Amino acid sequence: VFRLMENFTYNSFMLQLEGIDFTKDVVYTAFFLFLAFYIFAMTLNLAFLILVITEKNLHQPMYILFCNLTVSDIIAATEVFPRLLVDILRPPSERLISYYECVVQAFLTQWVSSTSHTVLMIMAFDRYVAICNPLRYSAIMTTSMLVKLSVSAWGVPFLFVSVLIGLSVRLNRCRTFVSNPLCDNASLFKLSCESVEINNIYGLFYTVLLLVASVGCIVLTYGKIAVICLTSKNKTMKKKALKTCSTHLVVYLVLSFSGFSAIALHRFPQYSYYRKILTILFYIIPGSLNTIIYGIQSKEVRQFMFNTSKSRKVLPFQNENVIKVMK
Repeated sequence: VFRLMENFTYNSFMLQLEGIDFTKDVVYTAFFLFLAFYIFAMTLNLAFLILVITEKNLHQPMYILFCNLTVSDIIAATEVFPRLLVDILRPPSERLISYYECVVQAFLTQWVSSTSHTVLMIMAFDRYVAICNPLRYSAIMTTSMLVKLSVSAWGVPFLFVSVLIGLSVRLNRCRTFVSNPLCDNASLFKLSCESVEINNIYGLFYTVLLLVASVGCIVLTYGKIAVICLTSKNKTMKKKALKTCSTHLVVYLVLSFSGFSAIALHRFPQYSYYRKILTILFYIIPGSLNTIIYGIQSKEVRQFMFNTSKSRKVLPFQNENVIKVMK
Protein backbone atom coordinates (compact mmCIF):
# COMPACT_ATOMS: atom_id res chain seq x y z
CA VAL A 1 0.00 0.00 0.00
CA PHE A 2 2.78 2.41 0.98
CA ARG A 3 4.65 1.59 -2.23
CA LEU A 4 1.55 2.34 -4.28
CA MET A 5 1.13 5.64 -2.42
CA GLU A 6 4.77 6.52 -3.05
CA ASN A 7 4.44 5.74 -6.77
CA PHE A 8 1.26 7.80 -6.99
CA THR A 9 2.90 10.75 -5.23
CA TYR A 10 5.98 10.49 -7.46
CA ASN A 11 3.95 10.28 -10.67
CA SER A 12 1.65 13.14 -9.63
CA PHE A 13 4.66 15.44 -9.27
CA MET A 14 6.49 14.28 -12.41
CA LEU A 15 5.55 15.64 -15.83
CA GLN A 16 6.45 14.44 -19.28
CA LEU A 17 7.74 17.00 -21.77
CA GLU A 18 6.80 16.60 -25.41
CA GLY A 19 10.23 17.77 -26.50
CA ILE A 20 11.31 17.96 -30.13
CA ASP A 21 11.45 14.67 -32.01
CA PHE A 22 14.20 14.30 -34.57
CA THR A 23 14.78 11.31 -36.82
CA LYS A 24 17.76 9.09 -36.04
CA ASP A 25 19.56 10.51 -39.08
CA VAL A 26 19.61 14.08 -37.78
CA VAL A 27 19.31 13.76 -33.99
CA TYR A 28 23.05 14.15 -33.35
CA THR A 29 23.31 16.92 -35.93
CA ALA A 30 20.51 18.77 -34.15
CA PHE A 31 22.18 18.16 -30.78
CA PHE A 32 25.53 19.60 -31.82
CA LEU A 33 23.86 22.46 -33.71
CA PHE A 34 21.89 23.55 -30.62
CA LEU A 35 24.98 23.01 -28.48
CA ALA A 36 27.00 25.27 -30.81
CA PHE A 37 24.27 27.93 -30.63
CA TYR A 38 24.31 27.76 -26.83
CA ILE A 39 28.10 27.95 -26.52
CA PHE A 40 28.26 30.78 -29.07
CA ALA A 41 25.59 32.84 -27.28
CA MET A 42 27.06 32.26 -23.82
CA THR A 43 30.57 33.12 -25.00
CA LEU A 44 29.42 36.38 -26.60
CA ASN A 45 27.33 37.49 -23.65
CA LEU A 46 29.85 36.55 -20.97
CA ALA A 47 32.69 38.17 -22.93
CA PHE A 48 30.70 41.39 -23.35
CA LEU A 49 29.71 41.41 -19.67
CA ILE A 50 33.30 40.88 -18.52
CA LEU A 51 34.52 43.51 -21.00
CA VAL A 52 32.14 46.15 -19.64
CA ILE A 53 33.10 45.31 -16.05
CA THR A 54 36.86 45.41 -16.64
CA GLU A 55 37.20 48.16 -19.27
CA LYS A 56 36.84 51.64 -17.70
CA ASN A 57 36.03 53.26 -21.05
CA LEU A 58 32.82 51.22 -21.13
CA HIS A 59 31.63 52.37 -17.70
CA GLN A 60 28.93 54.44 -19.38
CA PRO A 61 25.15 54.37 -18.75
CA MET A 62 24.36 52.90 -22.19
CA TYR A 63 26.63 49.87 -21.70
CA ILE A 64 25.71 49.41 -18.04
CA LEU A 65 22.02 49.34 -18.94
CA PHE A 66 22.72 46.98 -21.83
CA CYS A 67 24.36 44.58 -19.35
CA ASN A 68 20.87 44.03 -17.91
CA LEU A 69 19.85 42.61 -21.28
CA THR A 70 23.02 40.50 -21.38
CA VAL A 71 22.28 39.00 -17.95
CA SER A 72 18.69 38.34 -19.02
CA ASP A 73 19.89 36.48 -22.13
CA ILE A 74 22.34 34.40 -20.08
CA ILE A 75 19.63 33.36 -17.59
CA ALA A 76 17.17 32.45 -20.35
CA ALA A 77 19.66 30.37 -22.35
CA THR A 78 20.98 28.58 -19.25
CA GLU A 79 17.49 27.75 -18.03
CA VAL A 80 16.35 26.32 -21.38
CA PHE A 81 19.24 24.77 -23.28
CA PRO A 82 21.00 22.30 -20.92
CA ARG A 83 17.76 20.37 -20.34
CA LEU A 84 16.78 20.66 -24.00
CA LEU A 85 20.10 19.15 -25.11
CA VAL A 86 19.67 16.20 -22.75
CA ASP A 87 16.05 15.66 -23.84
CA ILE A 88 17.03 15.59 -27.52
CA LEU A 89 19.01 12.40 -26.87
CA ARG A 90 16.33 10.84 -24.66
CA PRO A 91 13.35 8.80 -25.84
CA PRO A 92 10.00 10.58 -25.29
CA SER A 93 9.10 8.39 -22.27
CA GLU A 94 12.19 9.59 -20.38
CA ARG A 95 11.72 13.33 -20.89
CA LEU A 96 10.53 13.90 -17.36
CA ILE A 97 10.53 17.04 -15.25
CA SER A 98 9.27 17.59 -11.73
CA TYR A 99 6.28 19.88 -11.29
CA TYR A 100 8.23 22.28 -9.09
CA GLU A 101 11.09 22.44 -11.62
CA CYS A 102 8.51 23.11 -14.32
CA VAL A 103 7.11 26.01 -12.27
CA VAL A 104 10.60 27.49 -11.79
CA GLN A 105 11.37 27.20 -15.51
CA ALA A 106 8.04 28.77 -16.46
CA PHE A 107 8.62 31.64 -14.04
CA LEU A 108 12.20 32.33 -15.17
CA THR A 109 11.48 32.16 -18.90
CA GLN A 110 8.45 34.42 -18.53
CA TRP A 111 10.33 36.83 -16.27
CA VAL A 112 13.42 37.25 -18.47
CA SER A 113 11.29 37.53 -21.61
CA SER A 114 9.37 40.41 -20.02
CA THR A 115 12.56 41.95 -18.65
CA SER A 116 14.00 42.13 -22.17
CA HIS A 117 11.21 44.56 -23.08
CA THR A 118 11.53 46.68 -19.93
CA VAL A 119 15.33 46.89 -20.32
CA LEU A 120 14.91 48.16 -23.88
CA MET A 121 12.44 50.73 -22.51
CA ILE A 122 14.96 52.16 -20.03
CA MET A 123 17.62 52.11 -22.74
CA ALA A 124 15.28 54.18 -24.92
CA PHE A 125 14.99 56.68 -22.07
CA ASP A 126 18.79 56.82 -21.85
CA ARG A 127 19.09 57.59 -25.57
CA TYR A 128 16.37 60.25 -25.27
CA VAL A 129 18.25 62.04 -22.47
CA ALA A 130 21.59 61.73 -24.29
CA ILE A 131 20.28 63.28 -27.50
CA CYS A 132 17.57 65.67 -26.33
CA ASN A 133 19.28 66.85 -23.12
CA PRO A 134 23.01 66.34 -23.73
CA LEU A 135 24.10 69.12 -21.34
CA ARG A 136 22.14 67.57 -18.45
CA TYR A 137 22.94 63.94 -19.33
CA SER A 138 25.57 63.49 -16.62
CA ALA A 139 23.34 65.13 -14.04
CA ILE A 140 20.34 62.96 -14.91
CA MET A 141 21.96 59.58 -15.63
CA THR A 142 23.72 59.28 -12.28
CA THR A 143 24.63 56.04 -10.54
CA SER A 144 21.49 56.36 -8.44
CA MET A 145 19.34 56.75 -11.56
CA LEU A 146 20.97 53.71 -13.20
CA VAL A 147 20.21 51.61 -10.12
CA LYS A 148 16.59 52.82 -10.05
CA LEU A 149 16.10 52.09 -13.74
CA SER A 150 17.68 48.63 -13.50
CA VAL A 151 15.68 47.68 -10.40
CA SER A 152 12.49 48.85 -12.10
CA ALA A 153 13.28 46.91 -15.27
CA TRP A 154 13.63 43.69 -13.24
CA GLY A 155 11.23 44.41 -10.38
CA VAL A 156 8.06 45.37 -12.27
CA PRO A 157 8.03 42.21 -14.46
CA PHE A 158 8.86 40.14 -11.36
CA LEU A 159 5.66 41.31 -9.64
CA PHE A 160 3.42 40.80 -12.69
CA VAL A 161 4.91 37.41 -13.55
CA SER A 162 4.59 36.27 -9.90
CA VAL A 163 0.84 36.88 -10.11
CA LEU A 164 0.68 35.22 -13.54
CA ILE A 165 2.41 32.03 -12.40
CA GLY A 166 0.60 32.11 -9.06
CA LEU A 167 -2.76 31.96 -10.83
CA SER A 168 -1.61 28.80 -12.64
CA VAL A 169 -0.09 27.14 -9.58
CA ARG A 170 -3.35 27.51 -7.61
CA LEU A 171 -5.16 25.19 -10.04
CA ASN A 172 -5.58 21.48 -9.33
CA ARG A 173 -3.74 19.28 -11.82
CA CYS A 174 -5.36 16.42 -13.73
CA ARG A 175 -2.78 15.97 -16.51
CA THR A 176 0.93 15.13 -16.56
CA PHE A 177 1.84 15.86 -20.17
CA VAL A 178 3.41 19.17 -21.26
CA SER A 179 2.85 19.70 -24.98
CA ASN A 180 5.96 21.83 -25.33
CA PRO A 181 9.74 21.33 -25.30
CA LEU A 182 9.90 23.56 -22.21
CA CYS A 183 7.61 24.74 -19.44
CA ASP A 184 5.86 28.08 -19.76
CA ASN A 185 2.79 29.61 -18.16
CA ALA A 186 0.43 28.15 -20.77
CA SER A 187 1.89 24.70 -20.12
CA LEU A 188 1.15 25.06 -16.40
CA PHE A 189 -2.52 25.99 -16.58
CA LYS A 190 -3.16 23.47 -19.35
CA LEU A 191 -2.34 20.76 -16.79
CA SER A 192 -5.59 21.60 -15.02
CA CYS A 193 -9.15 20.58 -15.84
CA GLU A 194 -10.55 23.59 -13.98
CA SER A 195 -11.69 26.85 -15.57
CA VAL A 196 -8.74 28.97 -16.66
CA GLU A 197 -10.78 32.02 -17.61
CA ILE A 198 -9.07 34.19 -14.96
CA ASN A 199 -5.67 33.02 -16.23
CA ASN A 200 -6.56 33.95 -19.80
CA ILE A 201 -7.93 37.37 -18.82
CA TYR A 202 -4.92 38.26 -16.68
CA GLY A 203 -2.48 36.84 -19.25
CA LEU A 204 -4.09 38.93 -22.00
CA PHE A 205 -4.10 42.00 -19.75
CA TYR A 206 -0.42 41.60 -18.89
CA THR A 207 0.61 40.94 -22.51
CA VAL A 208 -1.28 43.98 -23.80
CA LEU A 209 0.06 46.14 -20.97
CA LEU A 210 3.65 45.09 -21.66
CA LEU A 211 3.37 45.60 -25.41
CA VAL A 212 1.57 48.94 -25.14
CA ALA A 213 4.11 50.22 -22.61
CA SER A 214 7.02 48.91 -24.67
CA VAL A 215 5.84 50.20 -28.05
CA GLY A 216 4.55 53.42 -26.50
CA CYS A 217 7.90 54.13 -24.85
CA ILE A 218 9.79 53.51 -28.10
CA VAL A 219 7.40 55.66 -30.18
CA LEU A 220 7.35 58.50 -27.64
CA THR A 221 11.11 58.73 -27.06
CA TYR A 222 12.11 58.20 -30.68
CA GLY A 223 9.42 60.54 -31.89
CA LYS A 224 10.91 63.33 -29.79
CA ILE A 225 14.40 62.36 -30.93
CA ALA A 226 13.25 62.54 -34.57
CA VAL A 227 11.81 66.02 -34.02
CA ILE A 228 15.07 67.20 -32.46
CA CYS A 229 17.10 65.75 -35.34
CA LEU A 230 14.85 67.28 -38.01
CA THR A 231 14.92 70.74 -36.47
CA SER A 232 18.63 70.73 -35.58
CA LYS A 233 21.41 71.84 -37.92
CA ASN A 234 24.07 69.98 -35.96
CA LYS A 235 25.28 67.25 -38.33
CA THR A 236 27.44 65.59 -35.67
CA MET A 237 24.46 65.25 -33.36
CA LYS A 238 22.31 63.85 -36.17
CA LYS A 239 24.97 61.28 -37.05
CA LYS A 240 25.32 60.21 -33.42
CA ALA A 241 21.55 59.97 -33.00
CA LEU A 242 21.15 57.88 -36.13
CA LYS A 243 23.94 55.52 -35.08
CA THR A 244 22.82 54.86 -31.51
CA CYS A 245 19.08 54.87 -32.18
CA SER A 246 19.26 52.57 -35.21
CA THR A 247 21.19 50.03 -33.12
CA HIS A 248 18.60 50.12 -30.36
CA LEU A 249 15.72 49.84 -32.84
CA VAL A 250 17.29 46.84 -34.60
CA VAL A 251 17.65 45.04 -31.25
CA TYR A 252 14.03 45.87 -30.38
CA LEU A 253 12.73 44.69 -33.76
CA VAL A 254 14.68 41.40 -33.55
CA LEU A 255 13.21 40.73 -30.10
CA SER A 256 9.67 41.67 -31.15
CA PHE A 257 9.76 39.70 -34.41
CA SER A 258 11.05 36.56 -32.66
CA GLY A 259 8.39 36.77 -29.96
CA PHE A 260 5.48 37.57 -32.28
CA SER A 261 6.45 34.79 -34.70
CA ALA A 262 6.32 32.17 -31.94
CA ILE A 263 2.98 33.54 -30.68
CA ALA A 264 1.50 33.67 -34.20
CA LEU A 265 2.34 30.02 -34.89
CA HIS A 266 0.17 29.04 -31.89
CA ARG A 267 -2.77 29.83 -34.18
CA PHE A 268 -1.71 27.14 -36.63
CA PRO A 269 -1.61 23.69 -34.97
CA GLN A 270 -0.39 22.08 -38.20
CA TYR A 271 2.89 23.97 -37.76
CA SER A 272 3.48 22.89 -34.16
CA TYR A 273 6.89 21.41 -35.04
CA TYR A 274 8.13 24.73 -36.45
CA ARG A 275 6.59 26.58 -33.50
CA LYS A 276 8.63 24.48 -31.07
CA ILE A 277 11.83 25.11 -33.03
CA LEU A 278 11.11 28.85 -33.15
CA THR A 279 10.29 28.92 -29.44
CA ILE A 280 13.70 27.44 -28.64
CA LEU A 281 15.52 29.78 -31.03
CA PHE A 282 13.76 32.74 -29.36
CA TYR A 283 15.96 32.16 -26.31
CA ILE A 284 19.22 32.06 -28.26
CA ILE A 285 19.15 34.13 -31.48
CA PRO A 286 18.14 37.55 -30.08
CA GLY A 287 20.64 37.10 -27.25
CA SER A 288 23.45 36.46 -29.72
CA LEU A 289 22.47 39.21 -32.16
CA ASN A 290 22.07 41.81 -29.40
CA THR A 291 25.71 41.53 -28.37
CA ILE A 292 26.95 41.44 -31.98
CA ILE A 293 24.92 44.51 -32.96
CA TYR A 294 26.05 46.60 -30.00
CA GLY A 295 29.61 45.37 -30.30
CA ILE A 296 29.83 46.39 -33.97
CA GLN A 297 28.40 49.88 -33.48
CA SER A 298 30.40 50.64 -30.33
CA LYS A 299 33.51 52.68 -31.01
CA GLU A 300 34.89 51.74 -27.58
CA VAL A 301 34.42 48.00 -28.15
CA ARG A 302 35.94 48.17 -31.63
CA GLN A 303 38.90 50.14 -30.27
CA PHE A 304 39.42 47.59 -27.49
CA MET A 305 39.36 44.70 -29.98
CA PHE A 306 41.79 46.57 -32.25
CA ASN A 307 44.19 47.27 -29.38
CA THR A 308 43.96 43.65 -28.22
CA SER A 309 44.72 42.24 -31.66
CA LYS A 310 47.50 44.78 -32.14
CA SER A 311 49.13 43.86 -28.81
CA ARG A 312 49.02 40.16 -29.75
CA LYS A 313 50.87 40.93 -32.98
CA VAL A 314 53.48 43.03 -31.21
CA LEU A 315 54.13 40.47 -28.45
CA PRO A 316 55.57 37.69 -30.68
CA PHE A 317 57.76 40.29 -32.42
CA GLN A 318 59.10 41.47 -29.05
CA ASN A 319 59.73 37.89 -27.97
CA GLU A 320 61.76 37.26 -31.13
CA ASN A 321 63.89 40.35 -30.42
CA VAL A 322 64.48 39.20 -26.83
CA ILE A 323 65.61 35.78 -28.04
CA LYS A 324 68.01 37.38 -30.56
CA VAL A 325 69.51 39.63 -27.86
CA MET A 326 70.00 36.63 -25.55
CA LYS A 327 71.81 34.78 -28.30
